[in-house]
Amino acid sequence: MTPHPTRCYYAAAVIILVMTQRSFQSHRSWPSTFTLVQDKIMKHDPFIATPGKKIRLKDYDPSFIGKYSNKEEAEAKLKRDIEKLCDYQEALYAQNIYALLVIFQAMDAAGKDGTIRHVMSGVNPQGTDVHSFKAPSTEESDHDYLWRCNKALPERGRIGIFNRSYYEEVLVVRVHPEILKSEPLPHEAITKKIWQRRFEDINNYERYLTRNGIHILKFFLNVSKEEQKRRFLARIDTPDKNWKFSSGDVKERELWDEYMAAYQDMFTHTSTRVAPWYIVPADNKWFTHAVVADVIVSKLKSLKPTYPKLSEEQMKDLLKAKELLLNEV
Repeated sequence: MTPHPTRCYYAAAVIILVMTQRSFQSHRSWPSTFTLVQDKIMKHDPFIATPGKKIRLKDYDPSFIGKYSNKEEAEAKLKRDIEKLCDYQEALYAQNIYALLVIFQAMDAAGKDGTIRHVMSGVNPQGTDVHSFKAPSTEESDHDYLWRCNKALPERGRIGIFNRSYYEEVLVVRVHPEILKSEPLPHEAITKKIWQRRFEDINNYERYLTRNGIHILKFFLNVSKEEQKRRFLARIDTPDKNWKFSSGDVKERELWDEYMAAYQDMFTHTSTRVAPWYIVPADNKWFTHAVVADVIVSKLKSLKPTYPKLSEEQMKDLLKAKELLLNEV
């Protein structure tokens, strides 16, 4: 398959720019030994909902901060990972083979918006799409529950972010049975096995996406009930944050135990080898950001994105363009 010429020229320009930047940085300073050690110690196993295992959220500490002793260490690590993420995204876009879908689920005030903003701050907006899924519209309700998310899947070479997702259909809809009753579903679809069937459908869907080059990362930002209360009160007491608070947030909080049960069942049945769930501690936002960035960088690295190699003809065109530019009067 011949690489798309626009992407090839773009890739060549990026390679020159990146090499120049890295050359400058290498003469500017060498990372300290401490920095190198910090970049190697982030282990993902403590956050993964082990596929095939019954998951209990009480086994995951929302206040866990790993081996970091302070916020500054994590923020320094985040800064380095954002730079890596930017480089990997450029290559992902130029290669135009894989896509990455990043899903965020959480209780209210867990920090989804802030995590997306901090982690993706250095990424080229042209290669990233963010979609937030709220209550379905009339049009969306007239389709199957995967339809609206399927429309928003990232193209090859891009990173797609879902702020909430099709998983709402096994969370909110399960906690609020009245929503399920209002959905225009066939009578035979609403049985005692509906949640198990939806889990199976989602697993099959995610397996299909992965086989076709759309890799999936799923993050649950695990905030404690106590920390959620503190953040709600902060939103109420801070005028600039009043807009973030809704009386409905408190009503949903009253269903905390029901939500935790729904989440646990979801993790148990949909954390798979191809798309495991990461249960990320969310009581300390700076640690949440560091974990999410590290996992995304690790995933992109595993895809081994590379810049397309230009053909001889394309290289000749590139050199001709260079000669014309250099000979301009």
